[in-house]
Amino acid sequence: MNDVHSPDDAGLICGWRFGCGSRQPAQAMALPAAADWLAARPGEGAGPGEFLWLHFNLANTRALRWLQRHAALPEAFYTALREGLTSTRLERADDALVAVLNDVNFEFDFESADLATLWICLDERMVITARTQPLRSVDTLRDAVRRGDSPASSAELLEHLMRTQADVLVKVVRETTARVDDIEDAIIARRYHHPRAHLGRLRRLLVRLQRLLAPEPAALFRLLQQPPGWMGEDDRRGLAAASEEFSLMLRDMQTLQDRIKLLQEEVAAAVNEDNSNSLFVLTVVTVLALPINILAGLFGMNVGGIPLAQHEHGFWIVVSIVLAFTAIAGWLAFRKQRHDD
Repeated sequence: MNDVHSPDDAGLICGWRFGCGSRQPAQAMALPAAADWLAARPGEGAGPGEFLWLHFNLANTRALRWLQRHAALPEAFYTALREGLTSTRLERADDALVAVLNDVNFEFDFESADLATLWICLDERMVITARTQPLRSVDTLRDAVRRGDSPASSAELLEHLMRTQADVLVKVVRETTARVDDIEDAIIARRYHHPRAHLGRLRRLLVRLQRLLAPEPAALFRLLQQPPGWMGEDDRRGLAAASEEFSLMLRDMQTLQDRIKLLQEEVAAAVNEDNSNSLFVLTVVTVLALPINILAGLFGMNVGGIPLAQHEHGFWIVVSIVLAFTAIAGWLAFRKQRHDD
């Protein structure tokens, strides 16, 4: 089953009609049919339990105009779009729900770490989602609907979307964990180049994800304390379970952040140790060269009375003195290093 959209569909990416029969696969719907369905009063053009899911691309400027003309969405949804709000939120607006969720970009990789925002509005009869960049979780949910997944209500569709979002983020955490494992093994083997830069990039990604996603379970919990009247008990339990699953994923993310922080501290300690060793070598070289530099400076003066100038073994005597002072200086330096270790 393919999505139904065309150049005349005002940015519609996909449209589905659910509840056509008991757990029957959803029917794809284009915008003209969706406009007629939304214009009909409940019970006239729709059967009991039927609802629409329309997913829009906001890069098409006609998408917002179509929504304002046909969807009758609460003003809070349009305010979130106009202000470009990206912080996670989930709240009631009259008898509807308005949500702002964040997810990884469809073209996400660990180098760019692109994130994208999804704006959602839903009530008993429809679910409207809109985005400016493709998201992995929505694309995964669309594939599931094509394969026959058919939520029984709009709230259950929101639950499926949250679970899909959590699954995508779990994969990100797993890939990050695998990369951290490789870096940790390499650090222990002392064969990794520039681990601080890679660890820093991974940590920034996790911090950014957690900053955007952490409010989501709390927002959903507050909503479930006073849900809209059309949300059934099964829907509330499903959303509560999805919130718990999301919270577990966030805790795993925090644990991974702490692990990366420990590795960064270990790398910093190793760098400090290398710097200390380099400084010690430089100090030893300076100390060993000090006696010969002093004597060379003294004997290089063009003044009278330079000792051993006329002695037939004067050169070797000076060399012996230099070697003796150098050996004493080296012994003192290495003796101090052994005591420090």
